Amino acid sequence: MGKHNEFGKEGEDLAVAYLIEKGYTIKCRNYRFLKAEIDIIAQKDDILAIVEVRARSNDQIINIADTVTKKKIQLLVNGADNYVTERNLDIEVRFDIIAILKNSKIFRIEHLEGAFYHF
Repeated sequence: MGKHNEFGKEGEDLAVAYLIEKGYTIKCRNYRFLKAEIDIIAQKDDILAIVEVRARSNDQIINIADTVTKKKIQLLVNGADNYVTERNLDIEVRFDIIAILKNSKIFRIEHLEGAFYHF
């Protein structure tokens, strides 16, 4: 496994731990539907959070919402729609991004709830 893939997996593990600490229940990790992959599907109260994890290991300051392309958003929406439909869920769906910045000087987790809308 490449070093960036290992860091990506570590980032997802950190995001899961963060969400659990914040009271979320993890419903699924790495959910796949056609070309879509959802990193984390979590639930808190009556909200189903579709979570994209972005892990960075450099000092570059980037607006993390800008790192998710329109194509990725469409894939996440399609995957979320399939997840909800196949389970016959009647629940509010929210799209979040969790950014993890980790380098020799910094360790920070940022959670953007409702990072983008599906319409």
